[in-house]
Amino acid sequence: MVEQPDATERLDPEPIESPPRQRPFVHPAEAEFAAFLDFYRIRWVYEPTTFPLRWRDGHVAEMFRPDFYLPEQDLYVELTTMRQSLVTRKNRKVRKLRQVYPNVNIVLLYRKDYHELLSRFGYGSVDITSLRPEQIERVLLSAAEIQLGVARLGEQISTDYAGKSIVLVGVLKGITFFLADLARAITRPLALDYLQLSHTVEEGVHISKDLDLDIRGQHVLLVEDIVNTGVSMDYVLRSLREREPASLQVCTLLDKAERRLLPVPVRYVGFTVPNEFVVGYGLDYRELYRNLPFLCVLKREVYESDAPFDNLKQPAAGAREE
Repeated sequence: MVEQPDATERLDPEPIESPPRQRPFVHPAEAEFAAFLDFYRIRWVYEPTTFPLRWRDGHVAEMFRPDFYLPEQDLYVELTTMRQSLVTRKNRKVRKLRQVYPNVNIVLLYRKDYHELLSRFGYGSVDITSLRPEQIERVLLSAAEIQLGVARLGEQISTDYAGKSIVLVGVLKGITFFLADLARAITRPLALDYLQLSHTVEEGVHISKDLDLDIRGQHVLLVEDIVNTGVSMDYVLRSLREREPASLQVCTLLDKAERRLLPVPVRYVGFTVPNEFVVGYGLDYRELYRNLPFLCVLKREVYESDAPFDNLKQPAAGAREE
């Protein structure tokens, strides 16, 4: 029987969508990879699409269903094992899929390539292997989830301040990444300024670095990385109100609402988070992890060793979280 010409010469090939397969996985490597994706909060679908690769007498003669699809990266992932015969076969199928479906993104992945996948698709140039497994419990919010949240806040603020200009006031220094991303997501004219708080036994909470701008008569949006007890936030709001802005509202990326001691008004909230020590995206532990593009939860035994601090307030090692 004579094989028909290549599919790309006879018809426009179409992948076949099918309901995602449920666990159990076919191979232990798939379960391991799914756990890896879950840890980093990367959304995945297991075997959702079948790609016809070859036809004979008008019928599909060969198909290929990659192991995983990552929607946020628009990427299919096929896992390999160490058996060379299977590796060779999968390489051939991946090459054929790229030929027949040139717009489909697919990678053939060995277990050792997991961290390279993170750096290539969605996590920038951060060396993920610098995460200390003895310190990090889990990823709380992925980079994609954070950016969606920031975009939502920017859209809401832009709508609420239509026809107005804004002064964004950030509280150093955990605010750095969030304030920069939020400013780019806001479509209204704006100015940026910063203040910094210090905590001492003698003075308590006080402003150690004040604003450069005069905010009298301005619409001010105080931008925080995280609002916890509300004590420091209350102090900052009282100080800013004395300068007679036209309006004063609060925007925070993270809200630990269950730890609130003072009822501070928070107009814009990115995410409500549990009462845990959070690092990444500007927040640190002993100046580590600030540059992670996602947010992680630190293991309790790590920060509890920093007595006498109450580390759920995260004052340790430069992290300014009230």
